[in-house]
Amino acid sequence: MARPVTAKAGAFTVSLSNGATPAVFAAPCGFTSKSLALSKNLSEISIPDCDDPDAPDWLGRDVQSLSASVSGEGVLAASAIPAWLAAYESTDSIEVEVEIAFSAGVLKYLGRMHVESLTIGAERGQRCTIAVSMQSDGEMVGTWTATP
Repeated sequence: MARPVTAKAGAFTVSLSNGATPAVFAAPCGFTSKSLALSKNLSEISIPDCDDPDAPDWLGRDVQSLSASVSGEGVLAASAIPAWLAAYESTDSIEVEVEIAFSAGVLKYLGRMHVESLTIGAERGQRCTIAVSMQSDGEMVGTWTATP
């Protein structure tokens, strides 16, 4: 059995655009965990069995919308504060790049997102922390580029 090609946590980056043209992306320091969630909003309709009206209906589902969210948490790094505050305080969405680098290729999602929430916390005897949640604003384009 062949082992799967996997990626280490450090190969998963969440980068914010500086807003310039062309955009320059940088990953704010501090995340110790992060995630990308892709979802669909579905509508449902019951589809009857025309040959047997007493049979249970099967549900048909159609896609109404697509959405993406990014969340991350970790230590509050002083160097990351300006980027996170600018992204949160902006009433416009910002460009975000999510990338996972494998030895076999790169999975990348690129699009605009709003910083939905930014939570800074502290617990006695520990370091200050940050938790960030972002929601897509329009299309997030996903690409897989295989390594030759």
